[in-house]
Amino acid sequence: MSLAPDVRSGRLAAADYAQRFADAAPRLTRPQAVLEAERCLYCFDAPCATACPTHIDVPSFIRRIADGNLRGSAKTILEANPLGGMCARVCPTENLCEAVCVRHTQEDRPVAIGRLQRHAVDALLDSAQPQIFKRASRTGKKVAVVGAGPAGLTCAHTLAAQGHDVVIFDARPKAGGLNEYGLASYKTPNNFAQAEVQWLLGVGGIELRQGWRLSTVEQLNALRQDFDALFLGMGLPNTHQLGVPGENLLGVQDAVDFIATLRQAEDLASLPVGRQVVVIGGGMTAVDAAVQTKLLGAQDVHMVYRRGPEAMSASRAEQEWAQTHGVTIHHWLAPIEVVANSVDPQWAGGVRFAHQTLVNGQLLPTGETMVFETDMVLKAIGQKLGNPLLAQAGLTLQAGRIATDADGLTNLPGVWAGGDCRAGGLDLTVEAVAHGKQAAQAIHTHLMNL
Repeated sequence: MSLAPDVRSGRLAAADYAQRFADAAPRLTRPQAVLEAERCLYCFDAPCATACPTHIDVPSFIRRIADGNLRGSAKTILEANPLGGMCARVCPTENLCEAVCVRHTQEDRPVAIGRLQRHAVDALLDSAQPQIFKRASRTGKKVAVVGAGPAGLTCAHTLAAQGHDVVIFDARPKAGGLNEYGLASYKTPNNFAQAEVQWLLGVGGIELRQGWRLSTVEQLNALRQDFDALFLGMGLPNTHQLGVPGENLLGVQDAVDFIATLRQAEDLASLPVGRQVVVIGGGMTAVDAAVQTKLLGAQDVHMVYRRGPEAMSASRAEQEWAQTHGVTIHHWLAPIEVVANSVDPQWAGGVRFAHQTLVNGQLLPTGETMVFETDMVLKAIGQKLGNPLLAQAGLTLQAGRIATDADGLTNLPGVWAGGDCRAGGLDLTVEAVAHGKQAAQAIHTHLMNL
């Protein structure tokens, strides 16, 4: 590693930042939306609606777009999924609703369900009267929600609309969870995450307490005592570590922290980025981090995964998006060491990888290694709950996450959980919304029977 580390800001001309980080999927025009809507066959018992974790009535909302009734279309979407605007932007529709669209068999191209959903919801939010929900009469019941991410926001909104008073407790200065801090900025430009949060809070009956972190069993017990029900939706706040020598060198950081910093930056030109970047991981966080380093002006960006392409959790569309933006994806390589820079040994200068192969279903090193030179290493190998107080409080955990029944009820009476912190999920925004709705309905039934 002969060159000094080259991590700096301002790699681009000022005008390039806005252009590079513009909306990745610009809105459909009204004529485009109508033409696309008319491709829908309005299937009875539509497979697209079944494939959606929130079971949006897809044919119904698309028919309303074709009829010019955008408000009615948005109402259909948001009644099923209060975060339908964000999900339209970030949902892997190619793996869900669009994957089962019957147009595949006729034209080899599904109806653009996600883009049509965004068209309808954006039209509503931009309208003079964007609020379509009316809060029911107050019930006098109080519910605490821990975490202002997709699951917590959906649970709070659903319960507030039913007349319950809800207090959301969140550690971050802004609500939204991963929608605000964990997604590529080109997916959610123009501060959409906060606009959606403000619309959602507009139903009334929801108080947001920020700067509050669940850190003691006493806090959890106090919430159970002071409120009639408790929903846990704190996501996965901790990241997995590589566990290899050199991981603590300068220039090595978690991809989620890099993305969060970028999302909150007022001036993208102020963000330092390496000339040569290595992103370790195969999920959507890895793609978001890799593409954004390239957009910030990195010369070479390598995304490295220990298994083959079919095992990557990033969708095929996400992988292709990375490649079309100049990211090189490598497979069957596992990190074994972060190598120090020879000029400045405090900094990372490269990552040594071991070639991997499958033997009887087990991933094993072949004995061959290789090194990628780098100034900047981003770790995107997954997140974990990692909060010992949950087990101390008596919650049953499964694979490190909170075990629940189908409605999100934990083993503790009056305590529900949902989103990424709930065991057995897909770690998708749309599934977190589904968890929040399921739990809210169960909590409502519980409260009405008290």
